Amino acid sequence: MIEGSCCCGAIKFELLSPPSMIGTCHCSRCRKLGASTIAFIKQGDLRWVQGRDQVQTFEPASPYIYTRCFCKLCGSSLGEILSSEDSFPIAANTIDSDVNWKTQFHEFVGEKPSWYEICDDAPQNIGHPPV
Repeated sequence: MIEGSCCCGAIKFELLSPPSMIGTCHCSRCRKLGASTIAFIKQGDLRWVQGRDQVQTFEPASPYIYTRCFCKLCGSSLGEILSSEDSFPIAANTIDSDVNWKTQFHEFVGEKPSWYEICDDAPQNIGHPPV
């Protein structure tokens, strides 16, 4: 069982299996929301332990389409944890369990700030990685 939570502990969840992929998004929106490293999980693998009612959503203005989630109390970024899609990203920083995952891709590297250096061999993509 993989455990996850927000900073204040009001929100807790479990993952029944590891994410299908882990990546880092370098776009300005993900950086500002504090969810640059993302873990893609399957809807059926997410089990709420507590605090689902403490999740607040941020609906972006057009042309952006991804609803972002965060804790109402501490503001921890949760990625798209309330998504109804079969697979969706959550913020990897919410994972509490000691896991041995490695970044599998970088996306939107053209928006990466100059002060951030990519220090792994994961593929780098101008936009979303090819499926």
